[in-house]
Amino acid sequence: MTTTREFFDMSTAPLRVGKVHLKVRDLDTVSRFYQQVMGLGEIAASGRQAVLGVGETPLLVLDADPALTASDRRQAGLFHTAFLLPSRADLARWLGHVAEQRLRLQGASDHIVSEALYLADPEGNGIEVYVDRPVPQWLDAGGHIQMSTDPLDVQDLLRAAGTSVWSGFPEAGSIGHVHMQVGDTAEADRFYRDVLGFAVTVDYPGASFYGSGGYHHQLAGNIWNSRGAPQRPQNMAGLERVDLVASDAGTIATILGRAGKAGLEVTKTAAGATLRDPWGTAITLASGAN
Repeated sequence: MTTTREFFDMSTAPLRVGKVHLKVRDLDTVSRFYQQVMGLGEIAASGRQAVLGVGETPLLVLDADPALTASDRRQAGLFHTAFLLPSRADLARWLGHVAEQRLRLQGASDHIVSEALYLADPEGNGIEVYVDRPVPQWLDAGGHIQMSTDPLDVQDLLRAAGTSVWSGFPEAGSIGHVHMQVGDTAEADRFYRDVLGFAVTVDYPGASFYGSGGYHHQLAGNIWNSRGAPQRPQNMAGLERVDLVASDAGTIATILGRAGKAGLEVTKTAAGATLRDPWGTAITLASGAN
């Protein structure tokens, strides 16, 4: 289903991204990066974990183990965590911020649905920082979501900042989507579409984009670096878990019913109900703001 609202309200989606959990080798270095570059605040910290976010809302959980092997871009796992900013001016201010730090970006793209900038953290975990365009601009003449990867007009974006400067991750910001590397897109579809219930909003060469409630995508999976990848080694740094927030308990019950029919193992803890995709990435489902 698509929507004609001017800007997408993520709170209306049956499923949205809550937190992303990363396994890291050097907690201090990676945590400092997300605080200084992304402007996240430290909500809680111990010798082995840092919880980062905005205000009291956690967005990123870093779990440390110096014995982990370094991440391998040919493996299944994280392609990027995508931080969604509330306005184009916010994205422009962030771009000015990283330019002042002389931080190297890996890309800048116009995706029709959004404007996006790309970089990586010190351990190679991909990051997208983006802003959505109004929903009507996403749609083709038939009302279908369209996406592309075109050059971004960086100078025009910078002008949107006006005279204001970056002052930290905005309170209304969130993790808009998580893009993963998978071994096979058809197998990914069977999990993310058929079990979790996402719609395949865009079928891109070598990638599937999964949307809930009319959004262009809360999740995605591609094989650009990882075609045929097996399950990700448990002792490897990188993506550990994605927490999805369901609009209501009924959504979770429906998903767990489909998981049972598919023969998938479900683990229930205080954090929610956890399933694993075919490559071992944990997906935890919780209702409300958990």
